[in-house]
Amino acid sequence: TMAHSKALLVLENFIGGKFVPCSSYIDSYNPSTGDVYCRVPDSGKEEVEAAVKAAKDAFPIWSSKSPLERSQILNKLADLIEHELEAFAQAESKDQGKTIKFARTVDIPRAVYNFRFFASSILHHTTECTEMATMGCVHYTSRAPVGVAGLISPWNLPLYLLTWKIAPAIACGNTVVAKPSEMTSVTAWMMCKLLEKAGVPHGVVNVVFGTGAKAGEALVCHPDVPLISFTGSTLTAQRITEKSAPHCKRLSLELGGKNPAIIFDDADLTQCIPTTLRSSFANQGEICLCTSRIFVQRGIYSEFLKRFVAEAKKWKVGNPSDPTVDMGALISKEHLEKVRSYVKKAQAEGARVLCGEGVDSLALPTGNQKGYFMLPTIIAEVKDESCCMQEEIFGPVTCVVSFDTEEEVIGRANSVKYGLAATVWSSNVGRVHRVAQRLQSGLVWTNCWLVRDLNLPFGGMKASGIGREGAKDSYEFFTEVKTITIKH
Repeated sequence: TMAHSKALLVLENFIGGKFVPCSSYIDSYNPSTGDVYCRVPDSGKEEVEAAVKAAKDAFPIWSSKSPLERSQILNKLADLIEHELEAFAQAESKDQGKTIKFARTVDIPRAVYNFRFFASSILHHTTECTEMATMGCVHYTSRAPVGVAGLISPWNLPLYLLTWKIAPAIACGNTVVAKPSEMTSVTAWMMCKLLEKAGVPHGVVNVVFGTGAKAGEALVCHPDVPLISFTGSTLTAQRITEKSAPHCKRLSLELGGKNPAIIFDDADLTQCIPTTLRSSFANQGEICLCTSRIFVQRGIYSEFLKRFVAEAKKWKVGNPSDPTVDMGALISKEHLEKVRSYVKKAQAEGARVLCGEGVDSLALPTGNQKGYFMLPTIIAEVKDESCCMQEEIFGPVTCVVSFDTEEEVIGRANSVKYGLAATVWSSNVGRVHRVAQRLQSGLVWTNCWLVRDLNLPFGGMKASGIGREGAKDSYEFFTEVKTITIKH
């Protein structure tokens, strides 16, 4: 009915500094109710073409601005988002299913900080210079922005991961065509409304909404987009690599993980247990850095398991806008089914489900009965070869297994195709360094989880991706270097 469609939020593409309607739309659901609450443009070749043209036209002016001028604009944008932090947090929670608490304390503050961080870091990069006295030559390097950056971001940390790409791209003087996930596009659209006020010239940031298959593909295949930064699944990354190969594009790919937590018998369990609960179930387990394989040394295995399960059972699952809730809804009905199917497979293989899915009953408030909720789920006695220990589940499911020796656990931790993050719990500093050196992992946290310094490289090994992002790494990715030799 018309009345029904009027109540829905309808997003528009943002191209060349203007909101542009689209000829067709996709429904976007509120994961906590199961209702359609928003319509997102179903963009394709035509819309991407217009956005790339706008970005190309804006490039000469934007790239010739000084780093300081760009820095001031990024800081202004950060201030404007921060000023509306509450509205952004509510929108992110409603659109993604995450708790309002998580959106308020993690997603939106981090999006703000992404702009502030790159506004600052861009002022501090220096280029190299060498002298060759015998040849009477001086060599130096200069760096220039690459051009139009294609940025594709996922649905789990929508504004957080989108700004982690937009900020360094425009700080370095590139212009941007971004495609957020069609499932979580609202905060990107809200950010577009602030760009002009922040002083971002028209065409510097363009946002095209739609699916990966249509809008994403058109962006990846566009000959005038020399660089693609993508966060998402390894499967999609393979497609991006194939499609962009004929154009020799540069790629930064941040993909999945099957991250181990290794808990030695000298771990401080008073810190380890609450942190490992967070590293397993924060944001419904929908973070690429979540620990979904927990290796516990035999001496403390039963005590760890008992305490870990008892604490997991205290987590409250329900309406994301309730500030007392620990875990919200999963992103979609399909995703919930996929995550549940892993628990069923584990049971069929003879593993024990200790709490959560299929074991405990989930009481939901009225109004959330049709939402995509699931309890924190802990599985024990899973074989290393099981798909539950090999594949990224990306939900509130973690597997706990025992081990005996340091040597053994390193081999088992490394026996998956992924290599994004690992956590190590031990009070023995020598062991911590030894194990960290040998884990095939782009990030290793010891006695903590998800403590990030944005200066340092972020990214994975093996099937977890290609390239690194962070102050220096992002600068190198988003600029072209030139070596200039002068004979005097």
